[in-house]
Amino acid sequence: MDIGDDGALLTIGAFAARARLSAKALRLYDRLGLLAPAHVDEASGYRYYRAGQVERARLVAMLRQLDMPLARIAEVVETTDGPESGELLAAYWGDVEDRFAAQRTLAAYLRARLSGRSSEMYEKFEVRLVDVPEQVIVTETRHTLADELPTWIPASLGRLEEAAGECGGVVGAPYVVYYSAVSMESDGPVESCVPVADEAGARAWAAAAQGRGRQFQARVEPARRLAYTRITKAQVAHPQILAPYEAVEAWMRREGWDYDGPCREIYFADWDAAGAEDPVCDVAFPVKRG
Repeated sequence: MDIGDDGALLTIGAFAARARLSAKALRLYDRLGLLAPAHVDEASGYRYYRAGQVERARLVAMLRQLDMPLARIAEVVETTDGPESGELLAAYWGDVEDRFAAQRTLAAYLRARLSGRSSEMYEKFEVRLVDVPEQVIVTETRHTLADELPTWIPASLGRLEEAAGECGGVVGAPYVVYYSAVSMESDGPVESCVPVADEAGARAWAAAAQGRGRQFQARVEPARRLAYTRITKAQVAHPQILAPYEAVEAWMRREGWDYDGPCREIYFADWDAAGAEDPVCDVAFPVKRG
């Protein structure tokens, strides 16, 4: 076996020096399935690399500096012959920038809270009361993390609105109920709900829907009094939506109202047609007198 020239095999030490990486890093890349040696000596266990693997080694190292997940690194390094790899990187970095923007907004929100300026944020939201009559609803329940909500909510409400055709039609704004906290660590559960006209039809649909791998239900939701504030499409995004929730809770404490059920988001507008500053959602809490 020839060792040393550019077209031959290199020891891990020689390859590490040429790739400007450590032997420890190369062993890690091998273990992670990102850069396997060209040859491993069966007797000694020594690893050997080809000079042509240098570019891939350097690419893996740079992608890891971007905190790219291992699966996505593997996608990028396997598609380096065309523009697809650049598109994969651009898509990943777009996600990173979106996450940083959300974290920046959350940091500003927390700074205001910790600085004692929460009341200034809450004053931006007008809180009102509304009495909602008893209604028949069809629902879908799921445990879900925060990053899945933007996909799951419209898909779930779409399924329920389609089902409403068997239940006398939709007769009210769809809404989503949060029975427990939803974050990147807590998964709810969350229930999407669509009011329908026909209770018998709703119960028949729910019975027929069992066994489809989703938690569907039909029930009669009792009349409730809600304390709510109206928000725009831009304010629905996390963490912006935290402020209206807390604004309603602050108003409840100030006005002497107690919780009478889990919080909810009521979507009364056409989401796709709405602009960023258009009102689309009511953040609401069922309330009762303390």
